[in-house]
Amino acid sequence: MEAQQTVEELYDLILQRKQNPVAGSYTDYLFTKGLDKILKKIGEESTEVVVAAKNESDPDFILEVADLTYHVLVLLVQRGIGLDQIKEELASREGKMSKTADRKPIDKL
Repeated sequence: MEAQQTVEELYDLILQRKQNPVAGSYTDYLFTKGLDKILKKIGEESTEVVVAAKNESDPDFILEVADLTYHVLVLLVQRGIGLDQIKEELASREGKMSKTADRKPIDKL
C-alpha cells in the first residue's frame, strides 16, 4: 500500500515544481501558461465538483474534489500564498457569528 500524501506535502511538491520545473509535467504546464490558465482550470473543476455532488457516485465526487484541491494549491503557489495563511484565516473565524442578520436558519432552507 502506498503512503498517503497530505495536502501540505502536495503543496510543497507543487512549490518545488514551480521553483525547479520538470519539463513535460502538468504542473509545469500550468505555471508556464500562467494565471489565466490556472483560473480557467479552477472554474472547470469547480463546475465538475458541483455536477459530481448532484450524482450518487462518491468515487466521482472524490475525484473531482481532489482535482479542484490540486488546482487551488497550484493557484496558492502561483500567488505566493502559504497554507499557514489559509489556516490562520480559518482559525480567525472560529466562534464568529454570521454578519448576515437576515439569513434563514439552515433547517428552513
